[in-house]
Amino acid sequence: MDVALPSVLRKDVETLWAYNDMGHTVRPCDVGVGLGSHDLGVATYTAELYHRGMFPLVVFTGANAPTTVERFPRGEAVHYREYAIELGVPDEVILVEPEARNTGQNIKFTRKLLADVGAKARSAVLISRPYQQRRIYATAKKLWPELDVVCASKPLGLDDYIQSIGDVKRVVDMLVGDTQRVMVYPERGFAVSQEVPAEVDAAYRRLVDAGYTSRLISARNQG
Repeated sequence: MDVALPSVLRKDVETLWAYNDMGHTVRPCDVGVGLGSHDLGVATYTAELYHRGMFPLVVFTGANAPTTVERFPRGEAVHYREYAIELGVPDEVILVEPEARNTGQNIKFTRKLLADVGAKARSAVLISRPYQQRRIYATAKKLWPELDVVCASKPLGLDDYIQSIGDVKRVVDMLVGDTQRVMVYPERGFAVSQEVPAEVDAAYRRLVDAGYTSRLISARNQG
C-alpha cells in the first residue's frame, strides 16, 4: 500500500489534520476513555497515560465496524483491553463497553456504564485517532455537557501517523470523513457546532473533488 502523501495534497491534508487536533494539554482526570477503531495506537496511548498517572480508571468502548471486524474479531474494546493488560495496565482498573457502533454510542454507553458501577466521572481524557478529536469533543459536549473533556491522541506527526497505519488513502479518506461529520452532525442533533474556517472548508472540498470520499456520509446515513 502507498504510504507516501502526494505533494499535491499535502497542504490540504495538513490543514484538515491541524483543524481536527484540539490541541488540549493532557492533565489528570477521573477516567480515561479509549474509543475503539482500527488504530491500536489508541490502546497504546491510553496505557501510557494511565502509567503517567493521568487517570485511575480506564474505559475501552467499541464493538466493530466493517473496517475493524477482521483485525479485532472479538470487538474493538475487548482487544484494546487485552493489549492494555499486556502493556501493564491492571485488569481491575479497566471497564469494557462492547456495544457502541458509533461515536455517539461511545459517549452514551460509556456514561451509562460508569453510572452503573457507581463511578463518578466529572472529567475524562478521551483518547482517539488524531483526526477524530474535534468530532469526539463536539459529540461529548452535546451528549454529556457537564463532563470536563480533554482530547488526546498518540503524539505522532502526520507522516509518522500515515506510516503507522500503512495506507495513505485510508488516512486521508478518514480525515475527510471526520471533517464532514464535524460540519453536518450539529444540524442532525448529534454534536455541538464548531467553527469551520474558510481554509478548512476549501481544503475539505478539494480533497472530496480529488476522490477521497469513501468515508463520506449520505443525507440518509447517520454513520
